[in-house]
Amino acid sequence: MDLGIAGKRALVCASSKGLGRGCAEALAAAGVNLVMNARGAEALEAAAAEIRASYGVQVETVAADVTTDEGRAALLDVAGQVDILVTNAGGPPPGMWTDWERDDFIAALDANMLAPIALIKALVPSMMERGWGRVVNITSVSVKAPIPVLGLSNAARAGLTGYVAGTARQVAAHGVTINNLLPGIHDTDRATALDQGVVKAQGVSMDEARKAREATIPANRYGTPAEFGATCAFMCSQHAGFMVGQNILLDGGATNTVM
Repeated sequence: MDLGIAGKRALVCASSKGLGRGCAEALAAAGVNLVMNARGAEALEAAAAEIRASYGVQVETVAADVTTDEGRAALLDVAGQVDILVTNAGGPPPGMWTDWERDDFIAALDANMLAPIALIKALVPSMMERGWGRVVNITSVSVKAPIPVLGLSNAARAGLTGYVAGTARQVAAHGVTINNLLPGIHDTDRATALDQGVVKAQGVSMDEARKAREATIPANRYGTPAEFGATCAFMCSQHAGFMVGQNILLDGGATNTVM
């Protein structure tokens, strides 16, 4: 399927690896020029070089922490006006509700709620002026089915979801859509870290921990960054203009819900 977005310009956050890179690659495959961002310059430059070589699109890079004012300013200076924004940030650490203090919540909000909102506020007005734009926020299944040990993530991502629910409906008439893509377990560093936590807590092997988690997924496997990226690219396409303020689950059926 031709997504109809060749020649568009996209900013993809946290795109040196994992789900963010999956999104960047899928957009590049559709002919979209990229501004890629991550905190680690070495991994970011390596990923950008591979995408340039594979897809022949323009790729600019900004190594910066978008949770800081300085990092966002540096990123926005390079990005300029973009047609597509994909926000993404690693989730805060797991733990129990008794573990977290105010500073822990502020850090989670900065990364998983306030930074995406700041990017939306900075970039969506020019999309509205041009009459076309796409925003996809990578959040989590936890906004539909909270995960007890991920209370920081549950709280911050739910806050972003509430913000998007209202904002998306205010900008839709200008040809701009804002939606959220909710990953379950995918084969990324985040999944490995969570599995390592199970290994430590339960004294099992890594293979045992992974198989136990796979058994909770009806698809009986972890998702891949490539299929996640393909879904993101469709949400950014010309064909998704009637998708407004939605939360799209991509979790292999693990979230047992009707709505």
